[in-house]
Amino acid sequence: MDIKLIFRALKHRNYRLFFIGQVVSLTGTWMQMVAMSWLVYRMTNSALLLGLVGFLGQMPSFFLTPFAGVIADRYNRRKILLITQISAMLQALVLSFLVMTNSVQVWQVVLLSMVLGFVNSFDIPVRQAFTIEMIENKEDLGNAIALNSSMVNIARLIGPSVAGIIVATLGEGPCFLLNALSYVAVIVSLSMMRILGKERRKERRHVLHELKEGFAYAYNFIPIKHILILLSVVSLTGVPYQVLMPIFAKDIFHGGAQTLGFLMSMAGCGALMGAIYLAARKSIIGLGRIIAQAALCFGIGVSVFSFCRNFWLALLLICIAGFSMMVQMAASNTILQTIVEEDKRGRIMSFYSMSFIGITPFGSLLAGILASRIGAPFTLLSGGVCCIITAMVFWRKLPLIRKHIHPIYVKKGIIPDEVVKGIGAASGLEVLSEK
Repeated sequence: MDIKLIFRALKHRNYRLFFIGQVVSLTGTWMQMVAMSWLVYRMTNSALLLGLVGFLGQMPSFFLTPFAGVIADRYNRRKILLITQISAMLQALVLSFLVMTNSVQVWQVVLLSMVLGFVNSFDIPVRQAFTIEMIENKEDLGNAIALNSSMVNIARLIGPSVAGIIVATLGEGPCFLLNALSYVAVIVSLSMMRILGKERRKERRHVLHELKEGFAYAYNFIPIKHILILLSVVSLTGVPYQVLMPIFAKDIFHGGAQTLGFLMSMAGCGALMGAIYLAARKSIIGLGRIIAQAALCFGIGVSVFSFCRNFWLALLLICIAGFSMMVQMAASNTILQTIVEEDKRGRIMSFYSMSFIGITPFGSLLAGILASRIGAPFTLLSGGVCCIITAMVFWRKLPLIRKHIHPIYVKKGIIPDEVVKGIGAASGLEVLSEK
């Protein structure tokens, strides 16, 4: 495996600054996520409230993310990111103060989670759309997107393990404080970037009109529509397995905060391997098939994990689930970024974020309700089966998706001319093997 090939996007100075800052910041974010879920379950001992907090904390993303996409297409994306990072840092500082002074209450955790959800509604889609501005050579865009996923999962691998140790020894408060301090790294990295000013659209219509235009574009463009549908179903039924992890750690595997940290870290380890796998690919050809395979494997992994009682086997299964989920999400991101029209990039990436993150709170709420009624294992099994069925439907749609993407890849030179001449009408998405 060629290391230079995996990290080739880091040769771009702006992206290198972004990568370093985000690794530090996201490590703190994962520490806060694990500490917050443990704090809520420790205070309430309720699966329903655990799901409710996850729902309310992420709910703003579903409603606000599409509007954030319009803003990302209108205004300076780096300045927007600076505002969101500073806001997230202040949220973490308030949370750490409340916990470390022993004055925290559940309603305060819920409120602060909603504040962070509001901030993330703008931060995530803008950050996705901002990636292309940091990459001078657009051939490295796919690699940069894969490295974005790897940075999330490097942090996901480190953060939960560190959080488990800190929570077990010092409590949840220091995790929130360290998360607040971690935002300094990304704020500094954004400030040091040299981004060439890009001219935004001068003709601006009403926000709702532009939002409607984006929805119509996504719905009528078959590849985008089916990719977003698959993402939405997996996020609704499969991804909420994470919110139930404290139940598995405490009640099924009879452990504590460290057990939860190990489970979350193994999911992160698998996701990191998935990101590295995508980063090592020389071409984006064949990603449609990989999306279908990854969604199928994710559903199977979650289903088998749901009734696994051997902790070591459970770690392996959660690693497989993490690998598959990340491959599906990152591959979907890459295809969307390469086929979307530039003036609609912010809106399409906001729909991607809404499908990936905005749908998740509804899944968290549903998972919490089902887990309180039928138990966490049956809840995960149901979600896994839904993912398997949807992945098989997407697989059947692949020929139609390839038919629409093929002309775009030919026009952009992603499918070489010699292949087009030699293959004729055959789909370039399946005729090329990896180089």
